[in-house]
Amino acid sequence: MTVSMANSKLGYHVFGVAALAHGVITLAWHDSNDGHQLRYIVYAAAAALIFGGATIQFRRTAKAGAAVLGAGYLVSVLLCVPGMVAAPQIYNSWGNFFEQFSLLSGAAIVYAWFSSAWPPKTLTRIGRILLGICTASFTLEQAFYLDATAKFVPKWIPPTQMFWAVATTFFFALAAVALLTNRMALLASRLLTLMIVSFGLLVWVPLVFSNPHSHTNWSEMAETFEIAGAIWILADLLGEYRLSGGVKVIR
Repeated sequence: MTVSMANSKLGYHVFGVAALAHGVITLAWHDSNDGHQLRYIVYAAAAALIFGGATIQFRRTAKAGAAVLGAGYLVSVLLCVPGMVAAPQIYNSWGNFFEQFSLLSGAAIVYAWFSSAWPPKTLTRIGRILLGICTASFTLEQAFYLDATAKFVPKWIPPTQMFWAVATTFFFALAAVALLTNRMALLASRLLTLMIVSFGLLVWVPLVFSNPHSHTNWSEMAETFEIAGAIWILADLLGEYRLSGGVKVIR
């Protein structure tokens, strides 16, 4: 049986579209009063997201698109480091780092797959560990900022906002354990993807409609779907690996 990511492309399609959208949003809203060097770095990263998000959509250019996206996300990861060093006791900086690192991991998985750099077993293991660590960070971030998390839950969803803040933090923790221990990892990655997509649809899309002039609302919505796409890529990979029994045939 052929293990081909081309047959499981929803994940990296969603990832690419969200990345492209994030790049456009960054170019449209970036503050021109920032320092010239930082501004040019951010513009270059945004251009990488646009180009990479477009080219990853097509099988022949998916590898190149993943490489370009990876470069853009690497810049974002590195830009998080100064904040972590300046205030290591504040978890928000660490949370931002691992959010960007999850996107870098998603791009790296696609690149490695299409370049046939590693056998499927190795690639799935590396993908699980990298995104499992990121999911553990998502757990900690929500736990440390539980009150702020609860405020984002729509009030119309029963029973309470705090209930869903605690519940989703617990779900993140379960998913992290599943991915890191390889116990029900496929189910965990699929449910985690569904949960993060629901964050985008139930939280950020309504906020964009209620305040379309907010850069934060637009960028957070795009990033949420990017993270969902990264986890979806892993779910697709794990699903193909399971169906094939670990065999990879030349596409």
